[in-house]
Amino acid sequence: MTVTVPDELGKSPALTATAVAAAPLADVLDSLGTSTHGLSSSEAAARLARLGPNSLRTHRVSAWAVLRRQLNNAVLALLAGTAVLSFFLGDSTQALIIGVILVVSIGLGFVNEYRAERATAALHSRVRHHAVVRRDGRYAKRDVNELVPGDVIELTLGELVPADVRLITVNGLECNESILTGESTAAEKSTAPAAADASLADCADLAFMGTVVSAGDATAVVYATGLDAQFGKIAAGLGERQPETDFQSGLRRFSYLLLHVAITLTVMILAINLLLRRPAIDSVLFALAIAVGITPQLLPAVVSTSLATGSRRLAQLKVLVKRLVCIEDLGDIDILITDKTGTLTEGRITLIEAVDASGAPSDALLRKGLLATDVDPACGGTSANELDAALWDSDAGRRVVTKGAQRVAELPFDHTRRATSALVDDAGGRVLIVKGAPEQLLDHCPVVPERAQHVLDELFSQGRRVVAVASRPAPELSAITPADEAGLTLDGFLVFADPPKAAARESLARLAELGIEVKVATGDNAVVAEKVCAELGLASKGTVSGAELAGLDDAAFESTVRNASVFARISPEQKARLITVLRRTGRSVGFLGDGVNDALALHSADVGISVDTAIDVAKDAADVVLLEKDLGVLATGVAEGRRIFANTIKYVLMGTSSNFGNMFSAAAASAVLTFLPMLPSQILLNNLLYDSSQLAIPSDRVDEEQLHAPSHWNIAFIRRFMLTFGPISSLFDFMTFGLMLGVLHAGPTEFRTGWFVESLATQTLIIFAIRTRRVPFLRSRPGGWLTAATFTAITLGVVLTISPVAHALGFTPLPWQFYGALALLTIAYLILVEFTKRVFYAEPIHPAGPPPRVRGREHRIGRRAARFSHDGRLPQPH
Repeated sequence: MTVTVPDELGKSPALTATAVAAAPLADVLDSLGTSTHGLSSSEAAARLARLGPNSLRTHRVSAWAVLRRQLNNAVLALLAGTAVLSFFLGDSTQALIIGVILVVSIGLGFVNEYRAERATAALHSRVRHHAVVRRDGRYAKRDVNELVPGDVIELTLGELVPADVRLITVNGLECNESILTGESTAAEKSTAPAAADASLADCADLAFMGTVVSAGDATAVVYATGLDAQFGKIAAGLGERQPETDFQSGLRRFSYLLLHVAITLTVMILAINLLLRRPAIDSVLFALAIAVGITPQLLPAVVSTSLATGSRRLAQLKVLVKRLVCIEDLGDIDILITDKTGTLTEGRITLIEAVDASGAPSDALLRKGLLATDVDPACGGTSANELDAALWDSDAGRRVVTKGAQRVAELPFDHTRRATSALVDDAGGRVLIVKGAPEQLLDHCPVVPERAQHVLDELFSQGRRVVAVASRPAPELSAITPADEAGLTLDGFLVFADPPKAAARESLARLAELGIEVKVATGDNAVVAEKVCAELGLASKGTVSGAELAGLDDAAFESTVRNASVFARISPEQKARLITVLRRTGRSVGFLGDGVNDALALHSADVGISVDTAIDVAKDAADVVLLEKDLGVLATGVAEGRRIFANTIKYVLMGTSSNFGNMFSAAAASAVLTFLPMLPSQILLNNLLYDSSQLAIPSDRVDEEQLHAPSHWNIAFIRRFMLTFGPISSLFDFMTFGLMLGVLHAGPTEFRTGWFVESLATQTLIIFAIRTRRVPFLRSRPGGWLTAATFTAITLGVVLTISPVAHALGFTPLPWQFYGALALLTIAYLILVEFTKRVFYAEPIHPAGPPPRVRGREHRIGRRAARFSHDGRLPQPH
């Protein structure tokens, strides 16, 4: 890869990555016009103005892109083709009506999605990634978009590397580079220049944009940003295409079903009319009208209206959904795996006490804990975690004096050792201090006081978070390796409190009402996790530790993760594995996490959920970002996703059943009547009024039981519903035909007018029966807008038949006796539909039955590729 370094930056106009890796550090700094002290603010600003931001793409809202998505729809393509044919065949009225349908559908879809995209972009702007940069000789946090070649930055555990960098100093640094190399094993880094002919994978003195710091820390100089970075080249080739979600896949398959039915009916009707020697042009126009009539023309508009409405609701709740269609994916969740800190607990960790191995308060222990902690967590040091911050911010921590001690070396925390070490020169000589998880640290102490285990158990039973501190004299050491963390003496325990979150009990109850099983995956002790769950009323079906999981074979692992509720001291790889196993059993898994150890699990889940206070790698890996870490907000998002799907299915079921029935009636009538049962323009006008009334469906109420479990697209169910309720619609159409011909002795114009009114009334009113499995109005009240829109459409249809434009539309006023008979027919129709509905839903086939949800590797890779954050960086894959 060639990295262009502008002439203004230094003496060399172009460097390659391998050249940067092979050159002495001083030459690289000279070429970049910088030093180990970094750039001045004015110079950095000037370079930023010349070179542009360090981003691959921003979350721009493109009106053209939104419009293009509206046009990419099979139903709309059928409508457009029919309009063009109608116009050239001489039926301008039909072409005009179809044109109105197209404009309404595309226009509403565009307006809704564009508004939602703008709202999402506004939320995206609130999610920022930062890097610790040295400017004007001082380290400070800056937005990663502001990085320029020549900047000196710090890299610490859990961070995404924000640009391509040459390492200056390294302290146990390891980077997971699988996003570039596909290798899951972390690459060890050093400052030694690479060989001149080394491949990029062998350049240990380089770290690349988008890779993850999995251990250690370092300082580095930026040599390539944005699209000039190694990952930038790859990301530029990915383009803007995003993978298809389950919801979109269901819509696409449903559209294909409709096209198949429409084409079959069109060919059949056209053949019948031609065999009856009717005019060819009239036959073609009628067949095309039938094809259009059977399709729910405003389905794209209904879907976009539903999603946009949901997006606005979630935006008010400060929930960022990276793609609009991910709202429905939220509703698909039936199991949630969450961390504990900040979700089930307050997330405000405070130091309670420091006790020695016997349980007595100890300032000496507190001093050792402080010496093994980064003194400036705000600057992004290697030990800058919540526990260390709580230690330094405590009254006891501020009281204890650490002056006189000098830290010689340190070994940062990693998720394998679960410890951090510091080599300190103190008054008594050089000492190695190790601070970490008690279970693992005690294994490095040859002798553990008998009282110590009792003290530790008592602290865990109180729900305390505990960090053990151990040490040993180390005059022989000048640096630290993991092997040095041996032969230690236990000094005692640092005790922290993180009380359960008061609102979490109610949130967990809401999730339970939604049929979502909650499991807890935490790095904390099992006893502590169980106590928190018990206090919040989260029933535990069992607890298992990471060490116990490690010893299980595949079958035992699957059985354990399906049955257990709490997973303690669990590794990042184990989190990802348990999610993969649960998905393999057909569950739709959501994972909520905010740390570096959550990145793999966020990728593995059907819906990855993080928070805006999370580390960069977690935010980038997530599909959904909560701007407030609250399970209640998440429960609302899940319910919103299910509400959207339920309302979308209402339109689909109503449209396919009533449309299919009416168009079947039209086809049958055209075969036996001496005239067309309805003019093509009347069929389309009927559909325009009917479909327009259904645009209010997204605002409809949803029965509580429809929110208690996720529903999925089931084309077989939709087809069965259509073939059950469609013939009922046709039955009453035929009864209307008999009324018009046998009783009222209607001519062609009266016949068409009567069937137009009856068809419109039965098609629109059936929504009140189909929208619920309960008794309409009595046990399930529809939304006000839907009720008003339905009766307005029927009123408009009747008014058109007696208005001044009635003759132009082929209508004529009907006698009052017809409307009396129509009322009776409509009531009988709705009663029969209600009885059929009871029988239909009593059978064992339901639309909510989840299909197997295991997806292929290609789908997962595509989903990850879509998870660009606002600054365009990709997270770590696995």
